[in-house]
Amino acid sequence: EALESADFIAAEDTRVTLKLLNHFDIKTPMVSYHEHNRNQKGPELLARILNGEDCALVTDAGMPAISDPGQDLVDLCLEHGVPVHAVPGPTAFATALALSGMDSRRFTFEGFLEVDKKKRRAQLEFLKTQPCTLILYEAPHKLSATLKDLLETLGDRKLCICREITKVHEEVLRMNLSEAVEAYPKNDLKGALVLILEGASREEKVFTLEDAVAMAQDLIASGVSKNDAAKETAKTTGLKKSRKATSTGSCFKQIAYLAKFCATCHNMSLIVRQVAQIAYRKSEQVLTFLWMHTEMPETPCKSPEKE
Repeated sequence: EALESADFIAAEDTRVTLKLLNHFDIKTPMVSYHEHNRNQKGPELLARILNGEDCALVTDAGMPAISDPGQDLVDLCLEHGVPVHAVPGPTAFATALALSGMDSRRFTFEGFLEVDKKKRRAQLEFLKTQPCTLILYEAPHKLSATLKDLLETLGDRKLCICREITKVHEEVLRMNLSEAVEAYPKNDLKGALVLILEGASREEKVFTLEDAVAMAQDLIASGVSKNDAAKETAKTTGLKKSRKATSTGSCFKQIAYLAKFCATCHNMSLIVRQVAQIAYRKSEQVLTFLWMHTEMPETPCKSPEKE
């Protein structure tokens, strides 16, 4: 009904969608909208919609706008006050999770991993400590390299590979990451792939400030901005409020490490918050110490109270 009542259909591949339309004898005209023309076509489609036409967005497989260029069109419509409605359909990641046998109470859906090596490394480093089930999409010709990256960064853990979900050749493969690396060294699996990985151990890891400094520097070296590296490090290694320094010397040794971090990312508010948790001292006193031991930019940083 949605396809038949629309004024036009934006299809990821008009040849594939045509088969569906022919089956139901639907004559609605189509336009091509996909990854490689979305920047050009998006504004054109929006103009037609703003002019009063109704558009039905169709993808080749799965749910439109989920790891799909349709998300850009949806965002564009919402920015211009155009109402968007969803016609529920199959979603590969949810179906694969249900079949995997992994914990479904908490999960992270990452879609496709970053292609850029530095960004991918930073992405996997962050995911490494996440206790929730991890869900990824992957193209068959990239499977072997992705499995190796996952094993190298995340370590060996349970894996479920779901292939061709809801299709004729649907297959669910369960094994460990190390076994998958050995089993598929040459991209031996074909079709659309969903990878479901066991989350990190729920045993809480206690990070030292040395760990935090090293993590932030690694993220920055991998191409992450200083501000994002500071936020990501704080989120991953956040110190507990109950953690106290054992002595004044130990406390200020930890502050020295934070001063190095401060020099790296220039995020004073983050440093002050972290130091305050360790030293239980007033922010002004800690700031004085940091300004004495760190080369900072000429423009003063905002006080933590104002942020």
